[in-house]
Amino acid sequence: MNRPLVMGIINVTPDSFSGDGLLAHEDYVARAVAQAQTMIADGADILDVGGESSRPGSAPVSAEEEIRRVVPVIAAIKKKLGATQVAAVDTVKAVVAEQAVQAGATLINDITALAGDPRMGEVVARSGASVVLMHNRALPEAVSFEAKIGGQYTAPAYEDVVADVIRDLGLRIEAALATGIARDKIILDPGIGFGKTPQQNLALIAQASRIKALGFPLLMALSRKSFIGQVLNTSVDERLEGTAASITVSVMQGADILRVHDVKFMVRVVKMATALRDAAGSLA
Repeated sequence: MNRPLVMGIINVTPDSFSGDGLLAHEDYVARAVAQAQTMIADGADILDVGGESSRPGSAPVSAEEEIRRVVPVIAAIKKKLGATQVAAVDTVKAVVAEQAVQAGATLINDITALAGDPRMGEVVARSGASVVLMHNRALPEAVSFEAKIGGQYTAPAYEDVVADVIRDLGLRIEAALATGIARDKIILDPGIGFGKTPQQNLALIAQASRIKALGFPLLMALSRKSFIGQVLNTSVDERLEGTAASITVSVMQGADILRVHDVKFMVRVVKMATALRDAAGSLA
């Protein structure tokens, strides 16, 4: 990649932590397409469609319901925006990924790094889609809540969070390759917010270049997350500046894809951070 890409989040859910779920509306497909058009106009490179919330304390969704939510949206986006538009599906279920790929998705964003469904690796390999392998030690039942900050996954013990994440991702890379997924189809995500303390999340952002050194594109999903609320003592709707700062450091550390809610604002942040990073490199 010659520049970092921006991935816009389209939540086809009723219970997104960020409050932007579209499923409450009867015309959610049309609303999702309109949101996709706005995001593309604002500079998004990838559209990430999800039908099951991964927020702390969220209720699981059946595969049938998830397919009902995301597949019509992906198909409508591809029809409206064209075959070349990159659409991703955010799912941990192989059957959902399968249906989404048939509808036009070319990227599967799996927060379990293929560990949640034994068929997922096979589906990804057969489809030829790219895949995001996200680090995740979060336990669904290990959740805490604060009135202002919202839900957070309780962090398990780490010896060294950055080293442990690198080791765990290495194992998931091996598992992905063993299923037949091509090496150049793999993207890594350190799983900010999933079973890490605020300080551990900050360490992963500040040292993201160590993860990038594994040799794969690096996706950072930081937008509006609870660690920002903890640092700034802000609710989810007041985390724009914290997101921007986190994205800036991520770009300086070599991030390739930034997953965001506020596309127009963050596209500008990414562009500026990239210019600063490139200027720093030219002086080396």
